[in-house]
Amino acid sequence: MTANRPLRVDAQRKREALLATAQEVFDAGDFFDLRFDDFARLAGVGAGTLYRHFPTREALAEAVYHGEVAALCDRARQLQATLPAAEALAGFLRDMVDHMDAHQGLARTLATLMASGSSTIAEGGRALERAVTDLVAAAVQDGTVRDDVDAGAVMMALHGIGAAHDRPAWRAEADGVISLVLDGLRRPV
Repeated sequence: MTANRPLRVDAQRKREALLATAQEVFDAGDFFDLRFDDFARLAGVGAGTLYRHFPTREALAEAVYHGEVAALCDRARQLQATLPAAEALAGFLRDMVDHMDAHQGLARTLATLMASGSSTIAEGGRALERAVTDLVAAAVQDGTVRDDVDAGAVMMALHGIGAAHDRPAWRAEADGVISLVLDGLRRPV
């Protein structure tokens, strides 16, 4: 497949089936428990199709991650276009916690990929940070968020929340941390 040539409809459908299957396996936390060829069987495609689209397990994981990042960045833009700046920022941060909660298996898989120095993971992190930067900048501009805090601090809080996902009361604590972050970002009156 060349980068400039679109996939045939049937090839695109098979690729999407592989990605959907991988997402389900991630969410179940079984990504490293399956043989790589099992993804093809579960998606209802041949092993050759799997390897043609994703030559390695890492390539499949990176493709799922790329799709997740694109969806999150689209969500940030949608919120920014439809809500006041502070509400858009708050909504996105809460959406990030929802996403982390719904996709904990993906987070564990990505941690393994990050250790290998995946450029896709780093690129996705930069895209998410740009989305947060835009949301914070809009809230600073409209005067609802302090101007002495940048998106890096917000991203660090999100990373900390994600890293603590094994705590027994993670979800409640994560929501509390987001509330603390939002309170800390609010411009004093």
